[in-house]
Amino acid sequence: MKKWTLPALVLMIAALVAVWWEKRPPELPEGFASGNGRIEATEIDIATQSPGRILEILAREGDFVKAGSVLARMDTQVLLAQRDEAQSRVREAENAQLTARAVVAQRESELAAAQALVAQHRAEAEAATKRLKHSKALVTEGAVSRQQFDDDQARVSAAKAMVSAAEAQVVAARAGIAAAKSQVAQAQSVIEAAKATVTRLQADMKETELKSPLDGRVQYRIAEPGEVLNAGGRVLSLVDLSDVYMTFFLPTEAAGKVALGSEIRLVLDAVPDYVIPAKASFVASVAQFTPKTVETETERLKLMFRVRARIDPELLKAHAEQVKVGLPGMAYVRLDPKIHWPEKLAIRLPP
Repeated sequence: MKKWTLPALVLMIAALVAVWWEKRPPELPEGFASGNGRIEATEIDIATQSPGRILEILAREGDFVKAGSVLARMDTQVLLAQRDEAQSRVREAENAQLTARAVVAQRESELAAAQALVAQHRAEAEAATKRLKHSKALVTEGAVSRQQFDDDQARVSAAKAMVSAAEAQVVAARAGIAAAKSQVAQAQSVIEAAKATVTRLQADMKETELKSPLDGRVQYRIAEPGEVLNAGGRVLSLVDLSDVYMTFFLPTEAAGKVALGSEIRLVLDAVPDYVIPAKASFVASVAQFTPKTVETETERLKLMFRVRARIDPELLKAHAEQVKVGLPGMAYVRLDPKIHWPEKLAIRLPP
């Protein structure tokens, strides 16, 4: 076992005290408040819109991705088959519509022929009626035989029957036209429905390419190629590097003096030499008990207000490689804008 001499122990203790003194949290003058928290960021899940099998994943954990870049692809074989089936239904319905329109034209021709026949038979009936009147007048004088009169009367009855038959053909032709036009409309409805299905399937196929909605970093890779996921199945988790913040708590007296936009300085435990500027983007309107992360019991007994310190997106963009979610640290708030920041809280950023 190594033995320490008194001078060596004194030197070691002095060195530890010097390190602690250098790294200790700065003493805050009046007009400042502080709270501890962790770096957080908005997380977004990249998930499937429809159930299916993952074909490939192009992003790895830690990768920086741009908005619109393809992160993963789903297998499209089933969607392709469904789209081809829907396109086939479109063509089938279009052919049915052409047939129905041809039937409409045929029925319209039949209607025209039936109407002409009605006119013809009416003319014949009118002529037969005139001959019957003439025969009736002559039969009493004996100028026309009774047989001739009976024949003329029979011709009138026959002509009227022909008119009725031709009018029935007109009615049937009109009914046929209505039925054929209904088939045209029905075929049009089938076409529209099938085309809508094709459009939906094409949209679903576009969604099989899972794209990044924003510039960010891949936090977790949740699934792997070959896995079958339900609709909404998570594949990747992204961190929005334009929305990074620290949530901390302040007692009632201090929180009441914090306005939106108030200057805040963040010091992280992992890099205490850096002081990161931020601004208050949220102050809770309802008090709550502090979380267990506040160390002392007396502090935990107080009602506290949640405050969010948001880091400038432009600053985050310039130092995207250094952004680490989950790092603990301290947040220092300037309650009085007229007071200058202490030297130890002067802004110091990574090169």
